[in-house]
Amino acid sequence: MSRKSVLTMQLDKDNESALYSHDDASNEEEEEEDDDDYHHNFNQDSDDEALPKSYNSAHFSASEDKFMKEHDLKAKACEALHNNGTNNSSQPPFSPSSPKNSFIKRRSSIIDMPQRFHHVNAQASTRSNIRNDFASDPNILPEDYPSEELIEFFSNVKKCLEFRHKYLDISLQAPESINPKNQPDWEIYPPPPKPTYKSKNRFNQLPKEDGQDVNEREEFDFSKIEIPEILDSKYYYSLDDEDVYQVHEKKNDKKIVKIPNLHDYYSDLNTISRISSDGPTKSFAFKRLQYLEAKWNMYYLLNEFEETKQSKRNPHRDFYNVRKVDTHIHHSACMNQKHLLRFIKYKLKTEPNKQVIFRDGKILTLAEVFESLNLTAYDLSIDTMDMHAHTDTFHRFDKFNLKYNPIGESRLREIFLKTDNFIDGLYLAELTKQVMEDLESSKYQMTELRISIYGRSIHEWDKLAAWVVDNKLFSHNVRWLVQVPRLYDVYKKNGNVKSFLDIVKNLFEPLFEVSLNPKSHPKLYVFLQRVIGFDSVDDESKAERPIQSRKYPPAGEWNTTINPPYSYYLYYLYANIASLNHLRLKNKMNTFVLRPHCGEAGDPEHLISAFLTSYGISHGILLRKVPFIQYLYYLDQIGLAMSPLSNNALFLTYDKNPFYNFFKKGLNVSLSTDDPLQFSYTKEPLIEEYSVAAQIYKLSGVDMCELARNSCVQSGYEAVIKKHWLGKNYLKGGIEGNDIEKTNVPDIRVGFREDTLQCEKDLIDYYNKLATAEK
Repeated sequence: MSRKSVLTMQLDKDNESALYSHDDASNEEEEEEDDDDYHHNFNQDSDDEALPKSYNSAHFSASEDKFMKEHDLKAKACEALHNNGTNNSSQPPFSPSSPKNSFIKRRSSIIDMPQRFHHVNAQASTRSNIRNDFASDPNILPEDYPSEELIEFFSNVKKCLEFRHKYLDISLQAPESINPKNQPDWEIYPPPPKPTYKSKNRFNQLPKEDGQDVNEREEFDFSKIEIPEILDSKYYYSLDDEDVYQVHEKKNDKKIVKIPNLHDYYSDLNTISRISSDGPTKSFAFKRLQYLEAKWNMYYLLNEFEETKQSKRNPHRDFYNVRKVDTHIHHSACMNQKHLLRFIKYKLKTEPNKQVIFRDGKILTLAEVFESLNLTAYDLSIDTMDMHAHTDTFHRFDKFNLKYNPIGESRLREIFLKTDNFIDGLYLAELTKQVMEDLESSKYQMTELRISIYGRSIHEWDKLAAWVVDNKLFSHNVRWLVQVPRLYDVYKKNGNVKSFLDIVKNLFEPLFEVSLNPKSHPKLYVFLQRVIGFDSVDDESKAERPIQSRKYPPAGEWNTTINPPYSYYLYYLYANIASLNHLRLKNKMNTFVLRPHCGEAGDPEHLISAFLTSYGISHGILLRKVPFIQYLYYLDQIGLAMSPLSNNALFLTYDKNPFYNFFKKGLNVSLSTDDPLQFSYTKEPLIEEYSVAAQIYKLSGVDMCELARNSCVQSGYEAVIKKHWLGKNYLKGGIEGNDIEKTNVPDIRVGFREDTLQCEKDLIDYYNKLATAEK
């Protein structure tokens, strides 16, 4: 039985009428009628006030209203994909009919497709001109008529970014080009090896040329280094009222840099915190981030094939032979568990009578240590070592720290994984050399090892520098960061320090001394040439006792057993690094950056402290909870060294990790291993990290190469080396700074990232100009 339903509606306006009909027929001939029989003549620039009173969406059922809107959107989407921005006719490509003929007006209840489809030109060497005038294309703007709330939002964004830029400029952490080590005349000793193939496989060795091994590289020789001597320096340093080291000129006693004091720092911190907790601000930032993700999805849908084509056309390069840097890895856990097990067994068999530790009033040999544990070399296994953090460490950072002890014994950690012990860190030095050898064999993998300075003694720096220099721990594939554990409360209870000022002095006084006169600490001077910056480490999930910001005492007055909050630690690291950098810049020495652990757990406000003071951070997974701060991190492209395998074992399961979400939005993310000893199973932990992410998130080859490129940009390697890795113009950024032959990242991908970021920055400028005009 055939049935036909007709829905009609008569509208009167200026003697015009419109008839909407929706016909459902049972036979196939009526179903195959021309699609053009059904038209929506909508004027998308209308508003509710222009609607006739007789016409209201309430006259339609919910399903019919939804059908009409979906049909309209599908028609526009199909037309957009069909024309692909090539329609140069006067009629807009997405409008079913000319707006002049439209007699039904509607409120724009959906996000309209853009009037012009923007396609990134892969061959363009300069920035595309699609952003010439926002006012000419209202679809790009969040609102046709900007509200005061919207203008205020973008004004706050600009204010927060200006705070960050002020702090980074004062501390000389940015721009990258200001660092003396990034100047063309900076010498790296030992120099990087020649670009030759090196393999441990005896079947893949290159023949020797003129009796010399082509893989031979220059060994480090301390006597070949010229240590400058500055006898009569123009500067001196002293502690100010905030217990921050300040550098003065001798002739006029003037400070060479004005550093924000504690009150100013916490005032700026609270300002950003107040803005980020505002409801409308959070909502709009969340929508902007959603827009960025949707923009990526559309881009990838349309350009995946083109990216693959350009990547295949690029000779020689692939994921395995682009440079990738492990931007977050701890030195005492840089080897995998099998490597450490074999090393312990080897030493137990070859050096059983070597005296290795002083315990219980006597010196013990390696054999005696294992006899006291009732173990032999044969008994040792991966299971016996029990150092993997995969089962019982979730949200238990205390248990995770115990995983550093082989077989659960702290004495074995002291023997094999400490630099300052009875054997002067000999075993750890040998392990480090073996790790360096593996990295040099892989050629394309680099690491930035975190090594600890605790701040308990003023001699720690000299001992650490002597350990590195005397054991010749120099490699083209390795740079160092100094990590400072936040353990004041432990030192205070043990009687190591009297106040927080003791830690500040022990951390920074030797650095100011060697920066004033390198001859005072020659080995430290040499070691610091390979140091990139500072890190702040510990369990972020520890509860912090709230203290009013105006009552924070200076470091000398912090003498209770309470551990200072995260933001307090970061201030004193930042403030002293700022003074130190200005002194080192005056004496043409390399400067340092601050790249702390941040946003792994605990209070999300840690991310605001790092936003103000730090060049980049490690982890950052809590950014998913603070959309406004996440948007700020995106706008300033702050480096995030993320470690999903580490998070999976400690704080956040892999399926909930925001890494891929951040990557799609365009945040500056890279992959890192954190602690291969606890989390990795293979000899190449960084490749393992990439491979797991590729399997879980379905990353393409281009995605992997973009992450590798990000890691190189985030790293603290010298500019002359980065130019070899990324291209000679990498500092320019965008398409102009990209070299696909070096990075294997197509220009179309780099252009999309640059274009999207610049559009957001242009929005900020546009609305801030409106705010200025209104004033």
